[in-house]
Formats: sequence, structure tokens, C-alpha cells
Amino acid sequence: MTAMELRSTAFEDREPVPARYARDGENVSPPLDWSRPPPGTRSMALLCEDPDAPSGTFLHWLVTDIDPTSPGVGAGELPDGGKAHPNGFGDRRWDGPEPPQGEPAHRYLFRLYALPEGVSLPEKVTVADARRVLDTEGLATGTLTGLYQR
Repeated sequence: MTAMELRSTAFEDREPVPARYARDGENVSPPLDWSRPPPGTRSMALLCEDPDAPSGTFLHWLVTDIDPTSPGVGAGELPDGGKAHPNGFGDRRWDGPEPPQGEPAHRYLFRLYALPEGVSLPEKVTVADARRVLDTEGLATGTLTGLYQR
């Protein structure tokens, strides 16, 4: 799989995510932008996961069917054409970081996938299910890691 660039104007890779984007803050999704996907891309998907969650990897956001001509998404917005899936809280939206108080900073991995077509995912998709499909079918991917601690 080839690489795409994924970045945010709100935080740098491997740097803290501002509290505005956390569940106990304003709980708005951070602004993201990305490089142009490779030829043959018909759809894109975006997910955010916390691999450091006490109960196992936690899904904070999953959006599929993103318009491949979209250069990014603004804060608090759904990407162009995107379909939001239920996250680990059961919401069809962004729900930001909310790690247990006092734990070391958790990592929040934002992953963007360029896909040759749309993907079919179960209604109650897990991070593992989504990653299995997206990692298999993806043409390119980009990752941005944010840190958050309470």
C-alpha cells in the first residue's frame, strides 16, 4: 500500500490533541487535510482509534464513502459524502478522547484509506473488522497520531 499524507492544523503528529476535541471538551472533530489519493481511488475512509484503551482498542470515529476529490475536513464536520458508522460509544459521529484520569497519555490514531470502491461493513463494526477490510482493500493510507491525557 502506498503512503498518503494526513495532517491537522490543530496538532502535529505525535503531539497532544487540544482539549477542545476531547469528549469532556467541546467534543468536535479536529480539522484534517490530506494529500491527493492515488489514481483509481473511488472512495475513502477515515477512522480514529485508541489502542491504549483499558478494554482494548476503542473506536472513536469511522467514516466511509468519503468523496475522493475532497482535500480534507473542517473541525466539527463530516467529510464530503461521508457516512458515519457507530463508534465505541454507540454514536454515529466523532466522540473524542476520554481516557481514564491519571493514566499516561493515550495514542489516538487517525487513519485515512484510499479505496478502489466503497466498502461494506457490518452495522456494529469493530475496529478489528474495519481495519481488516480497509487494510486489505486499501490502495493507500496515511496516519496521524495525537496524544491525550486527563
